[in-house]
Amino acid sequence: MITLKNVTLRRSAKVLLEGASVTLNPGEKVGLVGRNGAGKSSLFALLNGNLHEDAGEYYIPAQWRMGQVAQDMPETEQGATDFVVEGDTQLGAARAEVTAAEATEDYERMANAYTALHDAGEYDAAARAQALILGLGFKTTELDKPVNSFSGGWRMRLQLARALMCPSDLLLLDEPTNHLDLDALVWLEAWLKKYEGTMVVISHDREFLDAVTNVTLHIDMGKLVRYGGNYSKFEDMRAEQMELQQNAFAKQQDKIAHLQKFIARFKAKASKAKQAQSRVKALDRMEKIAPLMAEAEFTFEFKEPANLPNPMLSMQGVSFGYPPPEDAPKGTPPTTIVHNVSKSVLAGQRIGILGANGQGKSTLVKTVARDLAPLGGDVTEGKGLNIGYFAQQELDVLRPDESPLEHMIRLVREMTAAGKIAGQQTREQDLRSFLGTFNFSGDMVKQAVGSMSGGEKARLVLCMIVWQRPNLLLLDEPTNHLDLATREALAMALNEFEGTVMLVSHDRALLRSVCDEFWMVSRGGVEPFDGDLDDYQRYLLDEAKRQRELVKEEAKAHATQQAAPVVAAPALTVKAGPSSDAIKKWKKELSAVETRMGVLNAEGAELEAKLSTNPHPAEIAEAGKRLKAVNAELQTLEEQWLELTALLES
Repeated sequence: MITLKNVTLRRSAKVLLEGASVTLNPGEKVGLVGRNGAGKSSLFALLNGNLHEDAGEYYIPAQWRMGQVAQDMPETEQGATDFVVEGDTQLGAARAEVTAAEATEDYERMANAYTALHDAGEYDAAARAQALILGLGFKTTELDKPVNSFSGGWRMRLQLARALMCPSDLLLLDEPTNHLDLDALVWLEAWLKKYEGTMVVISHDREFLDAVTNVTLHIDMGKLVRYGGNYSKFEDMRAEQMELQQNAFAKQQDKIAHLQKFIARFKAKASKAKQAQSRVKALDRMEKIAPLMAEAEFTFEFKEPANLPNPMLSMQGVSFGYPPPEDAPKGTPPTTIVHNVSKSVLAGQRIGILGANGQGKSTLVKTVARDLAPLGGDVTEGKGLNIGYFAQQELDVLRPDESPLEHMIRLVREMTAAGKIAGQQTREQDLRSFLGTFNFSGDMVKQAVGSMSGGEKARLVLCMIVWQRPNLLLLDEPTNHLDLATREALAMALNEFEGTVMLVSHDRALLRSVCDEFWMVSRGGVEPFDGDLDDYQRYLLDEAKRQRELVKEEAKAHATQQAAPVVAAPALTVKAGPSSDAIKKWKKELSAVETRMGVLNAEGAELEAKLSTNPHPAEIAEAGKRLKAVNAELQTLEEQWLELTALLES
């Protein structure tokens, strides 16, 4: 178990924990919560050994293996599958020991090394890694793409897969859902529910915490308070505790007032002096109950739109997608993702946009937001349509060297130039006051945005959107960097917004509280989704299960755990052009590859039977040596088989 006893933890001069004590038992799934800056990430640093306690006692079993998501952006040309496989540190150590053992003549060491390699899961490692990669939303065609070819958010998903790949007794997850969409989030929840070790997770997604945790650890005013139950249970117990504390504080204040009144009346009288003195001592001994310090709430509201066109916009036979790259050859067609959509968006609608990863949700929103031009059909906008758009990459649009006040001044100039100022206050003092309603006060209005947290940047984007008084809100994953308090404030503001909302989000609490209808983007089209979010979650789990079974079948067909004498693989020589001679040659080469793979698998089965009888160490070592070589050959053969098959199919 993990124990903290009277622990004090500091970061520079700031005391984050003081006299904190808690016990976490093996197998518990712990949600770590607390206001921003309370010390959640610092407690993680204590757990993973990057930070040490300043006072008190901290204990974690020395033999526990730890898994956590690396926070750095990976920079490598390594393929996605190989990158994730390397997250299995136990397998990496076994591979290193095999290499070291092969350099010696110590057959017993070699035998032990190959046994450890087998036990570490060498022969299904790629399949396990690919199941994680696909579960987190990648396509089968991306399994071997270089890590550097993916965008930042997708590379962080690979870091998450790498952490899950690592066998661990303690798993530390700091905001693991930030770069996920709903289908990947549902898959991750299902995976974490099956995780057998101890887990500590920081998250601002209440439904995610409810789904994967059974203990809540609250950092509050330098103390650690443990609650049995998930986040919703914690909220209920916390509310009861706060009410009790407030009542106890009020009663104690009454008692203190009574004692002080007695002391003041009788302290000077000789006959009452001793009694008065005892009251003074009682007052000094009294352990003061702290007044209730509720967490500061953050609220805001969208201004009433200047007008409400109805319909907001109308789509007739519209196709959504991307134009060809600028460096593409002339005549290259655009990439169409969603076809022939005919729909209207009406005033006051609250539309949640659902769809598995890659189906076109963001493409649809970008086109409505005018960031992308439709590839076909007509989009007719209502007169006076004013769009407020929060894009997934909206934070990147902010200028890191500018302050929040400079962003607002620039926005005023742009809106004025476009003739879109509709009664908003534009004086600098007015802009300062408006920023203050989004918790940008004092010196923060002149602080460079680049030095701010992700949550502060997201609040600034919301501030700029609200100031523009939109009548149509397009929100694409707006909660990625928002804490729980700001998410609650956003949900309340959206519910009171009089305009129209189109929302893409993996935050199910936000979708449930805001949206009253759903559109499903799938198979190149957009259709109403008649079920609720629970129905959609079941649909996503079924899809994830189907993907996993597909990977398992492919792994079963191609993977081997045996060895055989290495025979040179037939050379692959492909003529240019699909002539009949070339096709015959490909078929002949494919047949040779399949024959060779069959020989390797058959002989490998014989070796497995032999190894199961615990032969002499020298024989185990020899078999292991063969195994390593034959795996390399099989990998080459499988690549040739795939290439030949693709050529013949095309």
